[in-house]
Amino acid sequence: MTAPLRDPINRVSKNAIKLWLLESLIGFVLMVGGSFLLAQWLGSTDWPWVPGWIGWLPVVTAVVFGPLGVLEPVRRYAVHRWELADDVVYARSGWIDRKWVFVPVSRIQTVDKEQGVMERMFGLATVEIRTASHAGSSSIKGLDYDVAAALAGTLAQRAEALRDDAT
Repeated sequence: MTAPLRDPINRVSKNAIKLWLLESLIGFVLMVGGSFLLAQWLGSTDWPWVPGWIGWLPVVTAVVFGPLGVLEPVRRYAVHRWELADDVVYARSGWIDRKWVFVPVSRIQTVDKEQGVMERMFGLATVEIRTASHAGSSSIKGLDYDVAAALAGTLAQRAEALRDDAT
């Protein structure tokens, strides 16, 4: 019998909740605004297939997606974790579906630290880990900038040391 998969030790930054809330708010405004424009346009037509309740579409959209916009960042924070062991980077992400990623340090080809405009507002960064695997790259989002910089540097040093040992 195998041992159950344990959670990685490190949580992402609490500021990630603020970032994800802002991203959710932007998506919410766009969705409700788009549904309002669609309802206005369809409501002004004489098409027989347009239901009479089309004017309620923005309200229904807000009621359905409003709570999800608040739940999603909180749930993501509870799930997103990462850990760097001696020979592997281990990360878990997702809020509906869960994704566990194990990246052997010996397989790492490049490590990038990225910081988008909104991440910069909250002092966050993303570490992108690329391998030659068919799965491409793995990323750890929502890290404090200093933590991301230290992790990227450590991963690059360990990967370089392991490559030197293999040649």
